[in-house]
Amino acid sequence: MYRDNTKVVKIGKCVIGGGNPILIQSMTNTHTEDVEATVAQIKALTKAGCEIIRCTVPTKEAALAIKEIKKQIEIPLVADIHFDYKMAIMAMENGADKIRINPGNIGGTDKIKAVVDVAKERNIPIRVGVNSGSLEKELIEKYGGVTAEGIVESALDKVKIIEDLGYDNLVVSIKSSDVMMCVKAHELIAKQTNHPLHVGITESGTIFSGSIKSSIGLGLILNQGIGDTIRVSLTDDPVREIEAAKLILKTLGLRKGGIEVVSCPTCGRTRINLIDLAGKVEKMVSGYDLDLKLAVMGCVVNGPGEAKEADLGIAGGDGCGVLIKHGEIIKKVPEEELLDTLRYELDNWNE
Repeated sequence: MYRDNTKVVKIGKCVIGGGNPILIQSMTNTHTEDVEATVAQIKALTKAGCEIIRCTVPTKEAALAIKEIKKQIEIPLVADIHFDYKMAIMAMENGADKIRINPGNIGGTDKIKAVVDVAKERNIPIRVGVNSGSLEKELIEKYGGVTAEGIVESALDKVKIIEDLGYDNLVVSIKSSDVMMCVKAHELIAKQTNHPLHVGITESGTIFSGSIKSSIGLGLILNQGIGDTIRVSLTDDPVREIEAAKLILKTLGLRKGGIEVVSCPTCGRTRINLIDLAGKVEKMVSGYDLDLKLAVMGCVVNGPGEAKEADLGIAGGDGCGVLIKHGEIIKKVPEEELLDTLRYELDNWNE
């Protein structure tokens, strides 16, 4: 697999690349200058399972705020820089564990060198990020439009600029809102570099469309052994990005732990508000650190049979419900007691 052979890069206390576990990232949407709000959001994201956080640094005040934010959080902080190389330097001086830049929009070689010199001095990794929306005019002309080949060439050109300055502590990110173009670009670049890759579908959309597009794109990329960190970009609360990312990794078998909830589609046999019940169960189990599969079924007739592959299950209908363990009904309770019965079983779970 490609990810087994990428370079190992240290980001704060975390490591990526070289076959290490794929880490989940997100980005704050607070004003970084507002330390209290930013720290609160990072803590919520950390609790949800975020392992690396990125904050925008558009101003001097934001760069200075990093020092105080860093004192109050537990996960590595990446400073997101656009256009102003001085912000990159100031962010690193104030404790950023990694910086994200596009060398194409940060200025000439002298400005890039100034940033690289500080990164080299402090051994801070640089994430070289290229988006399809920022592709250079000459590459668009060369390839007859925005293409996977153009994105890859652009990214590798930027990587070479930094490598030529004597620094290779790099992570590469190539993103596009076109899912299949993004997949192709990652297939191409994985063969041409051993720098770790941060993978995501940019501007993927709302919780519904964005989760679907990200699942397809990340699924196709990660399943080929490509990718060392991921972000699911959603137009929603960033916590939802973490939930989606964890589920993508678990579905692909790339991460274990946590309760996987499976539920049947509603049908004419359903005699319970299954949609409401499944939603309540999913919310309830998010706080448990148990590695098991939990089935939520809509009828007591077929539910036990359909739930036999799950470790635990509930099925409801006509005012009553059953608790199922390893395919066997172990308890029948009134419908209104079903959730509490399940909670008790989880609190006392011992296989």
